[in-house]
Amino acid sequence: MQFIASAMLALLLLATVARADTTIAPNAILIDGTTGTVLLEKDADKPLPPASMSKLMTVLMVFERLKAGVLSMDHTFPVSHKAWKMGGSKTFVRVNTRVSIADLLRGVIVQSGNDASIVLAEGISGSEEAFAEAMTARARELGLGSGSFRNATGWPHPEHLISARDLAYLAQILVTEFPEHYKMFAEREFKFNGIEQRNRNPLLGRVPGADGLKTGHTNVSGYGLTASAERNGRRLYLVLNGLKSSGARARESERLIEWGFREFAAYPLLKKGETVETAAVWLGSLDRVPLVPDRDVVLSLKRQARSGLKASVRWNGPVVAPVAEGQHLAILRLEAPGIQPVEHPLYAGANVERVGFFGRIFERVRAMIFGFDSSA
Repeated sequence: MQFIASAMLALLLLATVARADTTIAPNAILIDGTTGTVLLEKDADKPLPPASMSKLMTVLMVFERLKAGVLSMDHTFPVSHKAWKMGGSKTFVRVNTRVSIADLLRGVIVQSGNDASIVLAEGISGSEEAFAEAMTARARELGLGSGSFRNATGWPHPEHLISARDLAYLAQILVTEFPEHYKMFAEREFKFNGIEQRNRNPLLGRVPGADGLKTGHTNVSGYGLTASAERNGRRLYLVLNGLKSSGARARESERLIEWGFREFAAYPLLKKGETVETAAVWLGSLDRVPLVPDRDVVLSLKRQARSGLKASVRWNGPVVAPVAEGQHLAILRLEAPGIQPVEHPLYAGANVERVGFFGRIFERVRAMIFGFDSSA
């Protein structure tokens, strides 16, 4: 038997995902990192050539090794002839020299250096090809199912692809898992071998709170950007791809970031461990068990829309004792016109022991009187 408790969370507000035609970008996604709410998306799951935005995966591979202690910032890698002669954007590393991880990372992050990317790939995996295979395998492990990498740079290749959604999730990993290294993405310029180059991210210094991540452009991919900005503890992630010019990329990314901060807010709805509902318990030392979330429930909602959202709690019941505190028992479902339903798991907020023989007899008698299904 399924029990549903409805309309008990009047404080929940209306959130609307923006229409896909609110951006000129062929592919886009805007995510509130605080709540995981998608504020805007347009063809966000289609695997596309990411150009230099794929260097975020290259950087992740290095960050993970720094965190594990396998590499250090002052460790050096040799510059091969292949890396030195690589075309496109460059850090201008010199063949047959050694360059520190710190300089190579800034060469990739700030200057988008293809040569620095290859030096890192060869230093870690022995060859760029082997590194690309490792990138793809690691992407799969992280749940980035669209990621298929054939090089460390984003150089055009028909099988070098990733979706806008997965780029946004990759950006979130870089921000949340490597805060000490992520700061490099906010650096405005980097000078190497006497050549100073500015960061290509158009939001840095232009949009309050913008602090990363990576641009991309090839003739095949068009102009793209994976970006992030934080204001008052609230962080947004934006990915755009397929735009026709760097100017359009700059204008559209600024507009959407500002729109996300202006039109939406993160509203705390429930605290971790707060009782949402109670579920009937069969053959238990308690008649009912509290249903609680295991984390704070926060939603990103349109500021001006504060009605129309319905909440319900669903579980199969009555719940049969014994019940362990923390046991998954129910689902909190939030739904409203114009949004996809959002679900949060609910757990037992207390231990409930199974009653003894005479208690079970009493419960069976009560079931006969009140109609509980004794087989539940």
